[in-house]
Amino acid sequence: MEIPKNRLLPDTAQINSLGHLEIGGVDTVELAKKYGTPIYLYDETTIRNRMREFITSVRETYPRSKVLYAGKAFLIKKMAKIAAEEGLGLDVVSGGEIFIAKDSGFPMENTYFHGNNKTLEELRFALDAGVGNIVVDNLSELKLLASLVKRRPVNILFRLTPGVDPHTHSYISTGKIDSKFGFQLDSRDLEEAVELVKTVTFLHFTGLHCHIGSQIFDTAFFRMASQIMAEQVVVFTKKWDLPVKELDMGGGLGIAYKPDDNPPTPKEMAVAIADPVGEVCNREGIEPPTLILEPGRYIVGNAGVTLYTVGTIKEIPGVRKYVSVDGGMADNPRPMLYQAEYTAFLAN
Repeated sequence: MEIPKNRLLPDTAQINSLGHLEIGGVDTVELAKKYGTPIYLYDETTIRNRMREFITSVRETYPRSKVLYAGKAFLIKKMAKIAAEEGLGLDVVSGGEIFIAKDSGFPMENTYFHGNNKTLEELRFALDAGVGNIVVDNLSELKLLASLVKRRPVNILFRLTPGVDPHTHSYISTGKIDSKFGFQLDSRDLEEAVELVKTVTFLHFTGLHCHIGSQIFDTAFFRMASQIMAEQVVVFTKKWDLPVKELDMGGGLGIAYKPDDNPPTPKEMAVAIADPVGEVCNREGIEPPTLILEPGRYIVGNAGVTLYTVGTIKEIPGVRKYVSVDGGMADNPRPMLYQAEYTAFLAN
């Protein structure tokens, strides 16, 4: 086999003297023998490389910025520790992820709690665990949170739905008007949320958030969303007297799964998002907010490999060859759910 050039495999992937695929200096064939298959592998070197690339690209483009690792992509205690060591914040979406972050020693002031259906127990746990920022998804959640914040202040951001269709799979397109996520622009719910946040002492409004979808290859959609969100910064600052200190534009940068995939770079994403924010704030005489981006798949997608063992082989002449492996929906449901396509390599 040959190592592909477009990051389909981890950075440390190479062929050793036995002709085996080696990742991080470890023979994958020997790993399969020792632990059995299927087995998930993550290469720490690649993870750290992607984190550093992303942070550098964003800060060079927009110095007043933060990068959060989207824990939903892959989160264990070691992963949280790596994110902290590399200077990333952490996007969490459940009580379980909050527990992992807390238990790993992650600085909880740098966590952002997302989700469209946070339970009372999860919100209470988030406050007790010291989660620094809660991204409020809807009016029901805001009212629930307002009933809990009696002991200490909490920073909140509003998630908005910018109405941008990024032309990705419908299951991972989350910024359209018809979406379970976020406040619709100009809605009565949003106006009521603004009124409520002004009356609750311990709710500190700090900013706005959106996330238009995942596996996006066209940065024009990031630019469209940024333009809309930048205009909302003006609305919140001037109309509602709620200065926007942070603008969290989420993640969604695509990665390569096939040899002919050509996703944009973090730099291209950062420029597409930063330019409209700077232009609108300059036009309106508003102090630009801190820009937040939340890569997840970009950090770990190509750092990970799944090893399978080939079982039966069936060839239908003139039609196709079927190669069966010891895995399926239990270890990777994405091909069935999203019609996701992957590239397979023979490791031995």
